[in-house]
Amino acid sequence: MFGVVKRSAVVAVVIAFAALVAGVLAGPAAAHSALTGSSPENGASIATAPDKVTLTFNEDLQPAFATVKVVGPDNNFWQTSEPIIEGRTASVTLNGLGPAGEYEVNYRVTSADGHPVSGQTTFTLTTAGTGTPGAAVPADYQAPESSEHGIKAWPIILGVVAAVIVIGGAVVFTLVKRRR
Repeated sequence: MFGVVKRSAVVAVVIAFAALVAGVLAGPAAAHSALTGSSPENGASIATAPDKVTLTFNEDLQPAFATVKVVGPDNNFWQTSEPIIEGRTASVTLNGLGPAGEYEVNYRVTSADGHPVSGQTTFTLTTAGTGTPGAAVPADYQAPESSEHGIKAWPIILGVVAAVIVIGGAVVFTLVKRRR
C-alpha cells in the first residue's frame, strides 16, 4: 500500500512541477492589441513635421470606431484625415505642424478580437512649422486613458506556486498519516 501512495505522491509532484514550469515559461498572455511603436517615436524630438503620424500594434486592427487625434501645444487638432487602418497600423495625415512644443497623439482603436485599446504618445517639434491648425480642441475633450491589456504573469506564477504548495502539503500529510 505504501508503494501506491509513494507513486501517487511522485505523480502529483511531477504534475505540479510541470504546471509550474508551464506557467513560468508562458509569460504574460496578450489578450488584446498593444502598441509596439510609433512614428514619430514616443518622446522623440523632431525639427520638421512628418507627412503623417503612424501607430503600430502587435496584431491587426478593425477599422470600425478608430480615432487618432494629434493635439498641438496651441490646443488645436493637427491631423487632416480620418484614421487610416492598414493591418497592424493606424495613421493620420498631417499638413505641417505649427508652434514648437509637445504634440500629443491620442488614439483609440479596436483590436482584432473586438476590444478597444487606447492611449497616448507624444513628440516634440523643436522648430515652429508653417502648417495650418485644425479645429480648436473642445473644452470637454478628454484624451483617452491608457488601457493596458493582457494577463500579467505574476498572478499566474503565484497561483501555480500556491497549488504546488497545497498539493505538496496534501501529499506529505497523506504520507505521514499512512505511516502511523
